[in-house]
Amino acid sequence: MTVAPPDRPAPRSAAGPSPDAPRARLSLYSWLLIGLGTFGFAAFWVLAALAFDRQLGWMAVLGALDIAWMLRLGGWRPGWARAIAGTAATVLILAVANWGIVAGQLSGPFGLDLLSSAGKLGPNLFWTLFQLASSGLDLVFMAAALVIAALASR
Repeated sequence: MTVAPPDRPAPRSAAGPSPDAPRARLSLYSWLLIGLGTFGFAAFWVLAALAFDRQLGWMAVLGALDIAWMLRLGGWRPGWARAIAGTAATVLILAVANWGIVAGQLSGPFGLDLLSSAGKLGPNLFWTLFQLASSGLDLVFMAAALVIAALASR
């Protein structure tokens, strides 16, 4: 082992990790932020869409940007893994929010609360009502959100 003079730091060994290197493992905090960002934004989108009685497809882009921000706050390292995680979380936002919007629109006529309606809603009825409620512009915003999520998250 070499002894470094007091004015210069000791050389680092190649075997041990550098204390300045970013963490390789993600903490529970990182995963909680992604879950909060995904389901929190989906709930916000559902409430806004039901309040305005519109699909509000443009909110998909805001959700993608929100997830990219949550990934950065959570300490995810830049790269393809973060881009894939951001895109997957955005897909989950789209699915949960649109399922909630359709369930919310059905809950009134059937006399159910939102959660009961969401539990009884099947994939075929969801898909039919989603197609009826979504305009072409809403679908463009949702597709753009996936691209934005991949680019903003990397």
